[in-house]
Amino acid sequence: MPVASLPGRHGIGTFGHETYHFIDLASKAGFSIWQILPLNPLGYGNSPYQPYSSYAMDPLYLSLDLLEEQGLLKKKVPSFHRHSKCIDYEEVRQYKETFLRQAYQNFVPDQNFSIFAYQEWIRSYAIYMTFKQLNDMKCWNEWKPLYRDQPVRQNADLKPYQDEILYQVFVQYELFLQWKDLKQYANDRGIEIMGDLPFYVGIDSADVWASRQNFLLDEKGRPTFIAGVPPDYFSATGQRWGNPIYDWDYMKKDSFSFWIERLSYTERLFDQVRVDHFRAFDTYWKIKASCPTALDGEWVEAPGYELFDELFKKEPDLQIVAEDLGDLRAQVLELRDHYAFRGMRVIQFSFDPKGMKEDRTHLLVYTGTHDNAPIYGWYCDKPRTEQRAMRKYLWKHGYHKHSFVRDIIDYSLDSKADMVIIPMSDWLHLGNEARLNLPGTVGAPNWTWCMNDLSRFAEEVPCIRQALEHSHRTARKL
Repeated sequence: MPVASLPGRHGIGTFGHETYHFIDLASKAGFSIWQILPLNPLGYGNSPYQPYSSYAMDPLYLSLDLLEEQGLLKKKVPSFHRHSKCIDYEEVRQYKETFLRQAYQNFVPDQNFSIFAYQEWIRSYAIYMTFKQLNDMKCWNEWKPLYRDQPVRQNADLKPYQDEILYQVFVQYELFLQWKDLKQYANDRGIEIMGDLPFYVGIDSADVWASRQNFLLDEKGRPTFIAGVPPDYFSATGQRWGNPIYDWDYMKKDSFSFWIERLSYTERLFDQVRVDHFRAFDTYWKIKASCPTALDGEWVEAPGYELFDELFKKEPDLQIVAEDLGDLRAQVLELRDHYAFRGMRVIQFSFDPKGMKEDRTHLLVYTGTHDNAPIYGWYCDKPRTEQRAMRKYLWKHGYHKHSFVRDIIDYSLDSKADMVIIPMSDWLHLGNEARLNLPGTVGAPNWTWCMNDLSRFAEEVPCIRQALEHSHRTARKL
């Protein structure tokens, strides 16, 4: 369940009271883990996989109500898009920005703030966002050279921009405090939180601007090669993501510090982390930036073993889930198993009425992910012959007491996997109107679905609890 898709008084889910209530309900239902999408600042297409930073969080998640209770806002902020069933990112961002700047004016820095502001990533991010506004929010490689090359030349006078830079730091500081309190609240109620780390970073990001030596770019900061995947289940021409490709030769010489710092930081924010597009640690699809599609590319080997060996010397307890979906070569699975990472199995991809393969135990089973339709929508889109075949298979194996969606959920919970993740849209028996993302497309309605209240979830809690108890998965230690 993405944080953004939870109910919120100001048009989007936040780290505020509604999410605390969600955690209370999740605990009552018997859940032991909550998986979210990346929390980073949303970039192109409002995609959480094209963020402006790998470290920062999006200001949209700040709770204005908590800022008011903290004394940083002098009166209660009126509701805005309170009962909307979809997120209007631009309007919500503009509305909240006014109040965040008011809160900044009432903020008095202390020693903890100074310690937070001393981190290298927050300084780079704050300067980056300040310069981005000065350059009409264009990508950094389109900025004036003075701003574009600041990380390299260090020749821009920052004094005129100190107030805006401090504002950006303030927002991240408050986000960090609110998130840590929320996470602790969840942990205290037996719920771990699984974060999500994109494999690539966006070209329009503080990561690339400040550490461009880690990427294959030309002298003006434009990618020479970009990331994506060849033709697959989702697209006949492949997916051309546009993210810059890593310069793995440089990274090896630098002991993979970019990756290790990035992964290490997730341990401060989450109990576990799912690494998206894990296969790219083994081989990645390299596309010339001049190619209009992802058809013209090549598979290139990555130094996955060398990277993880270095990582676990410094972070031996880091809990990683490998997104190992798709048509993979055997070496990807060998890499995953060498480090005992849990993999993933998605029922929508693996459900075969002609005969199911025996489950492994060390993995996560999903009915679907953020890239899939909800189970009900997936079922309705199937030809009637396939629908009948799936129902016949479920009936044969004892799943015929509920609706098709609930039967699939029960079937998933009864798998041998040591962890099962069920999207909120499936628990609520929603259809395609609740789909989060359609790969290969950009913009609305992707990432816009949200719940306008938690009443339906609250009504389902007893049934959810019953399902978890029946499968012996109620709030157990993993």
